[in-house]
Amino acid sequence: MTDRVVIVGNGMAGARLASELHARGGDRKVTVLGAEPHRAYNRIMLSTLLAGKVGEPDVELAEVAGQGVDLRTGVTVTAVDRTARTVHTADGDRIGYDHLVLATGSRAIVPPLPGLDGDRLPPRVAAFRTLDDCRRILAAARGARRALVLGGGLLGLEAARGLAARGLDVGVVHPVPYLMERQLDPAGAAVLADTLAGLGVTTHLAVAATGLAADADGVALTLADGRTLTADLLVLSCGVRPDTALAAAAGLAVERGVLVDDRLRTSDRRISAIGDCAQHDGTLTGLVAPAWAQARVVAQVLTGEDRLARYRPRPVVTRLKAAGIDLAAMGEPEGGEAGEELTFADPARGTYARLRIRDERLTGAILLGDNPAVGTVIQLFDRGQPVPADRRSLLLGRAFGAPAAAPAASPALMPDAATVCQCNNVSKGALVSCWRSGARTADAVVAATRAGTGCGGCRDAVTGIVDWLSEVDSVEVAR
Repeated sequence: MTDRVVIVGNGMAGARLASELHARGGDRKVTVLGAEPHRAYNRIMLSTLLAGKVGEPDVELAEVAGQGVDLRTGVTVTAVDRTARTVHTADGDRIGYDHLVLATGSRAIVPPLPGLDGDRLPPRVAAFRTLDDCRRILAAARGARRALVLGGGLLGLEAARGLAARGLDVGVVHPVPYLMERQLDPAGAAVLADTLAGLGVTTHLAVAATGLAADADGVALTLADGRTLTADLLVLSCGVRPDTALAAAAGLAVERGVLVDDRLRTSDRRISAIGDCAQHDGTLTGLVAPAWAQARVVAQVLTGEDRLARYRPRPVVTRLKAAGIDLAAMGEPEGGEAGEELTFADPARGTYARLRIRDERLTGAILLGDNPAVGTVIQLFDRGQPVPADRRSLLLGRAFGAPAAAPAASPALMPDAATVCQCNNVSKGALVSCWRSGARTADAVVAATRAGTGCGGCRDAVTGIVDWLSEVDSVEVAR
C-alpha cells in the first residue's frame, strides 16, 4: 500500500481522486497541491454561472480536507525530482512522495493574432477556461451591450449563450463553414445556427480573425473578408492544450499529452496522470466522465482494492449546456465505414436528428431540439445494443403510428440498467437502491450517488425518478 500520495492539481480530476482515496480509508497521507487559489469547482458549470443561473457557491465541489488529506490551494509546483521522489513548489517547499499523480489539466489556447499577447491579455479580452476567466468576463459584461466570441466550438457557444442570456448582443466568429465541426454535420449545424439566432447570437462563419485592437473602452476584431466587428468585450474560445510542461521537464514520455497505460501509469511507474493532461491509447479526453473514471482506477490501484483495475474508455456523449438549446452528439459525425443513415429535420422548430447505424448498432448520432428519443438513443449508443427494427421510433421518439402521448420517457418504463448520469456512470437501479436505503429527496440521492454533479444534464431525470418513487410509495401506503 502506498503511504504518501501527492496529487498535483485540484481541478475536477485531482479533487475526485482525493475524494476517492479518502472514501477508501487507510492511513496513507494524501497531499493535494492546487495552483488556483479557490477550492475545487465544477468547470462544466461555468457557462451556467456566466448566464447568471447559479452563483459561485453552486459550482463548488465537495472539499476533502483533514483525516489524511492535506489540501493546499494557491500552490504552484515548479519541478519534479524523480530521483529524490519530491516535488518542488514556487514557495520553496519540497514534498516527498511514494506515488505522484499529475492532474494538471489543460490551458486555453490564445491564437497568434496581432494585438494579442498570450501572457497578458488586453483589457476587455478574456479566455474562457477557469473561474478567474469567468469572473473577468462577468466584470467586462457589466454595462456592456455587445460581445464577441472567437471560436464556434462547444465552449464558445456555451459562453455566447450565457452572455446572450444576460441581455447582450453576441456575435460568434468561427473560421470553419459550420459550428461545432467535431460533433456536428453541416445540416445539423445550420439548424443550430438558426436556433442561436433566435436567442440573440449571430454567427460569422468561414471567416478568420486577422487582427485585434483593444483598450479599456472596447474591442475591434478585424476579419479576413475586410470587415471589422466592434464590441464591449471579446471572449477567446479557441480550444485547449494539455498542460504537460511539468511532466516534460521531469523527463516523462509526452506526446500531445502525458503518455499513460491502462493503469494510468506514466513512463515512471511511481507517477500517474489523469484528466485533460493524460493521453491514453493515443487519445486525449477533455471531458469529465473519463477523468472521473480514471480517478477511480488510480484510487483502486493505489489502495490495492482492485489489482486488476484497468481504465477502459466508454463511448463519449457530448451535450451542449445552454439554455434554450438541447443538443446531444455522439460518435463520428462523418466518415467511417458505410452503413445506414437516417435523418429528420424540422428547421422551423429547431429540430434535427441524424442516426448512423452499422451492423444493427448505432455508430453515431446528432439530436438537436425536441427529440423525445434522446434518452433511448444515448442508452443504445453507450451500451452497444441493437437498434429496434422500426428505426423511425428513434427519430420520432415513439413507435410509428403510436399515440403521440405514449409515455416512453416515464421513469417506470426505464430498465434498472439504464444509465441516468453519464458523467458518474449512475444507473436507474442505483438511484432506486439509494432511495430505498433512506435518501428520500432528490438532493439526498444526488449527495449519495453523485448523479447530476457533473454536467448537470441529468438533474431533471434524477428528480423525475425520485418523484416517481415517492408517488409509488404513497400509493402502496394508501393501499
